[in-house]
Amino acid sequence: MALYDTLMADMKSAMKNHEMAQVNTIRGVIAKAKDLTVNAGKEMTDEAVLSVIAKGVKQREESIAQFEAAGRAELAAGEKVEMEFLKKYLPAQLSEEEVAAVVKAAVADLGATSKKDMGKVMKEVMAHVNGQADGKLVSKLVGAALPA
Repeated sequence: MALYDTLMADMKSAMKNHEMAQVNTIRGVIAKAKDLTVNAGKEMTDEAVLSVIAKGVKQREESIAQFEAAGRAELAAGEKVEMEFLKKYLPAQLSEEEVAAVVKAAVADLGATSKKDMGKVMKEVMAHVNGQADGKLVSKLVGAALPA
């Protein structure tokens, strides 16, 4: 079953169970995915839906940090619930060691020799990990793997 179909089924289930936080979260993801794909004349793919979900998780992480810094624990708690709900749709995340191995292989394959090659290496690694690793982690590891 495609990820979009899974989201739709989960939304229907959440509606029946009167879980409005989940319904609203899923509706937001579906709307953004449709906006990026169908409304742009493209086909709905799992990759597009995954990118929307990953972006939603990242936005919620940033919101949680800001709410906690401002002393708004009740708002942070709501964001945490939504973030944990969205995380169940993401693929399992790679460990730092696994990402480091991918980075090492990409550096060797591309023959990268300096920080000037960071963009090429990042593009290669991000295509390989495909949503299974955070961009900040990949950037940190690529930067460490390339000499100045």
